[in-house]
Order: sequence, then structure tokens, then C-alpha cells
Amino acid sequence: MKRLLFFPLSFFIAFSMHAQEITLQQGMVIRNSCSVKTNSYVMEAGAETFSEPGNLEELNGVIVIEGDNITIDFQAAELRSRANRLRPDQFTGVGIIIKGNNITLKNAIVRGFKIALFALGAENLKLENCDFSYNYRPKLRSTREREDFSDWLSYHHNDQDEWMRYGAAFYLKNCYGTIIKGCRATGCQNALLMSGCEDALVYNNFFHYNSGLGIGLYRSSRNKIMHNMLDWNVRGYSHGFYERGQDSAGILLYEQSNENLIAFNSVTHSGDGLFLWAGQSTMDSGVGGCNDNFIYGNDFSHAPTNGIEVTFSRNKIQGNLIQECTYGIWGGYSFESLFMGNLIANCKTGLAIEHGQNNTISRNLFMSDSTGINLWARESQPADWGYSIKRDTRNRDSKIDRNVFLSVRSPLKISNSQNISVNGENLFYDFQSVLETPKPNDGLKFLRNDLYAPLSKLQQVWKSPVIASSKNLNFSHEGEPENPYAPLDIPYRELQEPDSLSDGMLAVLPDDFPHGRQFILMDEWGPFDFRRPVAIVDTIAGNRYSIVLLGPSGDWRISSMKGVKNVSDKKGIVPASIIVERDPASPVLELNFAYLSPQDILSEFGEKIPAGNPYQFAIKRFEKKLDWHVRLFNYEGDRPADDFASGNALAEKSVDELYFAWWGKPADGLNEDKFATESKTVFDIAPGDYTLELTSDDGARLYLDDKLIVDNWTIHEPETDEVTVTLGGRHTIRIEHFEAGGFATLDFRIHQ
Repeated sequence: MKRLLFFPLSFFIAFSMHAQEITLQQGMVIRNSCSVKTNSYVMEAGAETFSEPGNLEELNGVIVIEGDNITIDFQAAELRSRANRLRPDQFTGVGIIIKGNNITLKNAIVRGFKIALFALGAENLKLENCDFSYNYRPKLRSTREREDFSDWLSYHHNDQDEWMRYGAAFYLKNCYGTIIKGCRATGCQNALLMSGCEDALVYNNFFHYNSGLGIGLYRSSRNKIMHNMLDWNVRGYSHGFYERGQDSAGILLYEQSNENLIAFNSVTHSGDGLFLWAGQSTMDSGVGGCNDNFIYGNDFSHAPTNGIEVTFSRNKIQGNLIQECTYGIWGGYSFESLFMGNLIANCKTGLAIEHGQNNTISRNLFMSDSTGINLWARESQPADWGYSIKRDTRNRDSKIDRNVFLSVRSPLKISNSQNISVNGENLFYDFQSVLETPKPNDGLKFLRNDLYAPLSKLQQVWKSPVIASSKNLNFSHEGEPENPYAPLDIPYRELQEPDSLSDGMLAVLPDDFPHGRQFILMDEWGPFDFRRPVAIVDTIAGNRYSIVLLGPSGDWRISSMKGVKNVSDKKGIVPASIIVERDPASPVLELNFAYLSPQDILSEFGEKIPAGNPYQFAIKRFEKKLDWHVRLFNYEGDRPADDFASGNALAEKSVDELYFAWWGKPADGLNEDKFATESKTVFDIAPGDYTLELTSDDGARLYLDDKLIVDNWTIHEPETDEVTVTLGGRHTIRIEHFEAGGFATLDFRIHQ
């Protein structure tokens, strides 16, 4: 023991197997089993922001657990960084690092880090009842009325662990045989990320209300994701305004993640419920995919975009509930896949597959969708795309077998496809047009299907050239074709339903909990979690605003207002709605609310507000219109010359909001790529501190009163620069921008 005195405790502490309880210290390395004294430990996080891929072996954690056959019980002790908990976008470093085999960590609480727990190369790691909520999440720039493109995520590359820049509650790298059970992660961007991991069991966890991913897998195979609550992992949605998702998802499977079982999870109200993509290696080579995953018995309802997206791969999608999504299932370029026994209801399109091959769509129930099944192919593929060069990409040889279409406006839309069979007694009930064929099909066959509709409707169906040519429709109660049916050769398919886990929880949203996309409510830190009151602008009509107050029941009152001419109510009980008439002369609309609850509530940063304690919340809008004059130019070379705006503009625009998104040429005479813009405004404003936000793709420079204050003259994806300035009186803003290639955006905002 005397020798240990020569080493700083912050560098190394070893504990014997007989140690009962320890006190955490900065930089501690734990090598033996122990328990942690229950306390709140506040420590300095490392400087790592993971903006650039680094050497994972050299990562520094506040606490390191290293060795074999170790069990650590935190006994609900909390490890928290010193970072400002009100700025989760500034969190850095790693809370706990794990290296070794047969390590168990349980009952730990970790807050305020870029990555709460990082495990590298661990075998048989077990994480139980840990709460890693309220770690890193970025500030979102999208607002109620308009989307900001810098909020889009890109998980397409992670071979150099690029995902780490997005932060995570749990990040596992090259781990084998992990068990994660009964853990929580909310108020983060990502809950669980796994890269190069195999044979994990992830179950009974609550990974919800995060602004990116619930669970993400990259090159990770043979894992079981079961019985988890993965709801409200979402961004990029504003009910009635836009429904984008911005590549958020409850579950993400990327880049050669194969043979995973995804079963019995609740994955509702997420950007995509499940998002599966073969990976860039498949896009380049045409080989591989995220194949042979079994997606069974999950609830993927209320997704802004797709309940399930599975692309460029072979998978089995069976027995899932998918309601109120834009697309129930998007299966672009799927091959040899089975879509069976799913209930897909109230979606714009139930199942959409472009360029699919040898797929089976069997025994699904489509109900009240606008379109049931849409199969099609584009006329051509990009000439430089490796996948289309090396693979047959026709839409062909798929079977639609024994499905039910109830009150689906257009059950089938099949276009530019070969050898599609519609057979096996599909049931069509209450439809407008059973089949749409925008472009000719080769070998489309209808065999032995039941249609229930008025006789006049059935006669119209029979007159369809495509359907009549098969001469094998079954008119059911209205009569039958003259010739008897030939026996149908439909092979028997074993259902092969997976067993639930004996201790697996029932992962279902309670009936009395909010259901529906209207309850995806976003603020600058992510999705609303119903743990506190919130004020939401519902509708705007001129100067009249409908504002809804949602959250736990409690008394509210308006404590102060700015820019308000009249308000319908000044106090009441949550939930409530009020009508506010704003003062048109004021650019500011602000209502501050005081709230008292008979129960404990939780703030958006995880702070507990005891019952009866006052809680403040607000709604603030700054709506000053600026008159912008925009000039547009072409340029040559890598970037425009510094004096490009001194030349003759090829187009000019006048707008009261600088908000552009260009997928092609911005105006006649302009290039699709290599164009530049100059935007100017002169305005008067009341004295005060203001925040200027500029989102650009590609480069942008902002001058305030001819002083350069934002200089991001680089080629980049959409990103936002923010600067706070003191203004008062008359000012001039000039913004220079260029687009080098691809998508382009320019978006300026000012607020107090």
C-alpha cells in the first residue's frame, strides 16, 4: 500500500476483490469488482469533440474500467461533467471507457458528455439498469414554419467512426456478445450506436425522445433488438408544415449489417421507424447489402416519412403495425424479400418498391391508404453509378399474393415493370380504381382475385385492357368467369415467427398516451417528451395566433407579455388553448407563463421540479421582415473571384425573407452548379443584443455595416454559423454566397 502513495490518485487506483465501496475520482482506473458510493460526482470532461476521426485506443475517459471478470455497481451514483447543462450542444469528452472481457456495469447514471459510455473490443459486456440521459445533442435550427437544411443528418460513413461526431449515450466498437438490458437514454441526439458489433442482445430499454437515433448499427450482424421502447427519435417534422425526418430514425441498420432480429419493439413517432441501407460499398460495387434481417412484430406507426425503409437488400418484413406514415414501407431496390402479414393503415402509400426484383408481398392488410402497393421503375439510371452498371435494375418478377385492401383508394399502381403476378385471392373492397398503370408493363397477370364493389364498378374493372386480358378475375358475389380456374402454384411458407423473450417487457405505448403525428412537437433541443408544460403555435391567420398549452395538468397564468394587443385568456389549467392577437407594430411576440403542478415534472435538461414549485416557460417569436435585394451570377473555377458582385448579374430577386433551397438552377441563364449570389438589406432596429444565424451550402460571408463577421468561404454541406451582435438604429447587411455543386441553400435569420 505504501508504494501506491507515489502515484496520483487521479492517475491510477486499484481495488482488491474485497473492497466494498469506492468514491469516484477524476481519471480513476477501476480494475476489480466493487460498488460505488451513492453520490453525485461532478468532474471535468475531456476536450474531445470527435469532429475528426482519431485513435480510439488513445481516448481519455473521466472513469476507465479495464480488465476481465469485473462487476461494478454504481448504486444509482451519478457521474456528471462540469459543462453547462443548459448547452448540451457544447458537451465534450467521454464519461466512462470500458476495455476488457466479462465486465458488468449496472445502476450507473451519466450526464453531460459527448459520449456517456464508450466500449472498445469488449466481449460479454453487460450493461444493466443504467441511465445515460441528457448527454450531447445539437441545437436544431428548423422552426415551426420552415425547415433548416443544416439539421439534416448523414450516417452514411462510419468506417473511421465518423458517427462519434454526433455523440451518443452508448457507443460500442467491435464488441461481441454484449447484453444491454433495462437502460435509459433520453434527451440525447443518439442513444445506442454499435459499430462492428456481433451477437448482442439489446432488450427492455427505453431509448426515446432523442433528436437522432434510438439504436444505430453499422457493420453489425446477428444482433437481437427486442422489447425496447424506441419512440420519438425524431427531427425535421412540423405538423401541417413539413414532414422530412431529416434521416432520424428509431432504428438504423447501415452498411452490411446482416442477420439481425428486430422484434417486439415500439418504434413510433420517429423520423423513419426503421431505416435500412445496404451501404456505400454496395452502391459502388453492386455486391452485398444489409441482408437477411428479420423485422417482426414491431409498431412503426406515426413516422413523418417511412414506417420502414429497406433498400438495396434482401430481408423479411413480417407482422408489423404501420399506421399514419407517409410511406408505410419503402423498399427501393429490394430483392428476394418477403413482406408478409403486416397491417399498413392510413398511409399515403402502403408499400412502395422501385426497381425491386423477385419480391413476395403476401397476406398483408392495407386499410384506408391512398395507394396500397406501388411498383415501378425509372426509365434510366445514372450513367456513373456503380450499382446500376453492375446489376440488373429492372422492376420484375414479384408476386402480390393473398393481400386484403379495405377502403384503399388505389390498391395497385404498377408501372414499367415485368412479370408481376397479382394472384392468390387478393381481396379488393371499396376502391376507386383497382389498378393504375401510368406506363406499360410486360407480363402483368391477374389470377383469382376477389373484388367487392357495385356492379358498375366491377364492369369498369373488367374493361381494363390489362385486367381483361388475364380473363381470370373472380367477381365473387356478382358472378364468375366462364372458365374454371387453373390450380395456382403458390408454395407454402412457414411463418417462422420468433419467440419473445421470457423476461421481455410488453413494448407498447399506453392507450391513454398521445398517439399521432400531431404529437411530434419539436423545439430547438429535440422532441417534446410530455414531462413539463410547453406552448406551441398551432395556427396563424394574419395577426391572430392560436397557441396550445400541453403537458402535465397544472395551473398556468401569463406573467408578462410583449407585442400582444389582446389575449383570450390569461390563466387556466393545462391543457388549454388561447387566441393571441399580436401588435402589428412590434416585431416581438412574447408570452411568459408561470406554472404550478401537483406532481413532479422534469425540465428539458433533466432537472426535477418538485410538485408545487413554480416553473417558468415561454413562447418567443421575432418576426421582423427585411427587404432583401438578391443578385445572381455564374462563375468559373473552384470559387468565385472576390469581386464577382461587381459584374453584371444574370438574375435579380426581391424578397422579404432570405430563405432559398436550390436543387437545380436558381433562375434562367444560371448554372445548376457554380453560381454565386449577393444579398443586401438596409433596416432599422431597436437597440439590443441580437443573434444572427446564417445557413449555407456552399460558402458564405456576412458583412454587417461592411465589417466581415461570418467567414465560411468553404465547400461544405448545409451548416449554420451563428454570431451575437449589438444593434440599434440603421444597419446594412451584405451576404455573399457560392454554390460549387449539388444541393444549395442560403437561409438568414435574426432573433433576440
